[in-house]
Amino acid sequence: MIIKIFMIIIGFLLLVIGADLLVRGSSNIASKFHIPEMLIGLTIVALGTSAPELIITITSAVNGSTDLIIGNAIGSNLCNLLFILGLMAVIRPILIDAEAKKIHIPMALFAAIVILIMEVINLGSNHSFINQIDGTILVIFFLIYFIYPIFKEIRDIKRAYRENKNDERKNKINIFIQIIFIAIGVVLLKYGGDLVVDYSTEIAQHFGVSERVIGLTIVAIGTAMPELVTSIISVIRKDTDLAVGNLVGSCVLNLFLILGVGAIITPLEFSTEFTHNLLLLIVSNFILWIFNFIGKKGTITRFKGVILLLIFTLYMIGLFA
Repeated sequence: MIIKIFMIIIGFLLLVIGADLLVRGSSNIASKFHIPEMLIGLTIVALGTSAPELIITITSAVNGSTDLIIGNAIGSNLCNLLFILGLMAVIRPILIDAEAKKIHIPMALFAAIVILIMEVINLGSNHSFINQIDGTILVIFFLIYFIYPIFKEIRDIKRAYRENKNDERKNKINIFIQIIFIAIGVVLLKYGGDLVVDYSTEIAQHFGVSERVIGLTIVAIGTAMPELVTSIISVIRKDTDLAVGNLVGSCVLNLFLILGVGAIITPLEFSTEFTHNLLLLIVSNFILWIFNFIGKKGTITRFKGVILLLIFTLYMIGLFA
């Protein structure tokens, strides 16, 4: 058993290192060709930090472990909104920028509601499910959400090129080395995902713990580690507004892309327990949105951060109780 737990830890380390290499290599290549940093953050970085969830989703779908897919997506979002944002706010109050307030937070709430609507439409006798058609719709929503900033920022590419064409540091970036970083990152993500899924499933079966709980806790928190590390660094550097956008953007990606891809590979069955967790996610998104208008407006204060952490603690206790 100790060996299995150790292998899960190794898997998480591979996921984090793999995501870091993927983001680092991709970002350097983007910088080399003078692509705006905002565009990099909203696309490459967001996709890179969510790569562990995507890899685990594909691996779980192929293995038929659909509970891990749903638990991973919903659990990671609850971890992002309640634990990571709450911890960030306790360390330093977070100012929510206009874009996150008007676009990302409402979109995260919309994404959770869309999943709930799909569940209701496909409600069976004692369960609901998301089929391949639903998965395709979710992926289309994902493409719309992430293609929008590309078109929004595309007009700045020429200006960025003019400003940075003489930047010697960027001109010295070795493309071949960055491609190697990306390749190593993909390999680490693949094998890290395999280790986490395989050994988490074995431990769950050994102790009689459902894959639902494993997905909502161990796997969800583990795959949220890239966001956690990125967010803590952002707090230290006082760049919290970007961190909020990335976290909420990752929540949208988890529901649209992660569940969408999983449903396309194999239909996802939602139990009553998953529906309860989805409702909690909707409430959490709503609370985060309300925080913009109560107390110190547009700011997640330390007190609000404590509230988020308290909700997350009660949620974790409830899973095992």
